[in-house]
Amino acid sequence: MALFRIARRTRLAPAETWRRLTDWERHGDSVPLTRVTVHTPPPSGTGTVLVARTGLGPLGFDDRMEITRWQPPTGAGPGVCRLEKRGRTVTGWAEIEVGRAGAGSYVVWREDLRVRGLPRALDGLTARTGRVVFGRAVKALLRDRTP
Repeated sequence: MALFRIARRTRLAPAETWRRLTDWERHGDSVPLTRVTVHTPPPSGTGTVLVARTGLGPLGFDDRMEITRWQPPTGAGPGVCRLEKRGRTVTGWAEIEVGRAGAGSYVVWREDLRVRGLPRALDGLTARTGRVVFGRAVKALLRDRTP
């Protein structure tokens, strides 16, 4: 199992943190050689389907995902978004949790990333790579963009 976890804190309010982390198209700006498209009409919620295309030209793969849990954060508790990866190449799941932490919020990103055809002996490398790539993506998505 190529399971990894990313934890971050931000000064952003939980609602803004949630908005940024679930702006799916922006994920493509944060992950190298990746473009994300949403295949269902807005707004995002349970049943939303998105595809992350990673590669150059015809060389690449699709990471097809469906949101199976959509619970935005409220004053009463954290929010959770669960995505099931249903592609031919990439499988597994990802869960994004956002909750209040003092004046800001916390993020916990958990993911079980599987690449078909990759031996289980490489799960550790896959998890470390996922932690680095998605850790950078979370950092970029939460970055303050004010001048």
